[in-house]
Amino acid sequence: QVRLVESGGGLVQAGGSLRLSCAASGRAFSSSAMGWFRQAPGKEREFVAGINWSGSNKSYADFVKGRFTISRDTSKNTVYLQMNSLKPEDTAVYYCAAGPVVNWDDEREYDYWGQGIQVNVSS
Repeated sequence: QVRLVESGGGLVQAGGSLRLSCAASGRAFSSSAMGWFRQAPGKEREFVAGINWSGSNKSYADFVKGRFTISRDTSKNTVYLQMNSLKPEDTAVYYCAAGPVVNWDDEREYDYWGQGIQVNVSS
């Protein structure tokens, strides 16, 4: 069992930065791949970034490449999403998720989900 809690969201101006954290509890965290997804109002949830259990393999959606960085600190049971050069279109509820992932962008491969955290980017 893995419990995930996101933090670090809020309101930021376009061009600014935020760092989201996802604190995990449960023994399975260290062996789980982790992902970040987001859902904007009126849109489907979409994949943002993913990282494997060791941190050696990462994947990013094209629309965040070069702006967002995913990382994990196994000693702290935490995954991070550093978001730079934020745009108004990045406004969404961001979710972290964990699971035995093979296909990063397939939600069905993630067994555990956080409650989500709001990120608002003003123009």
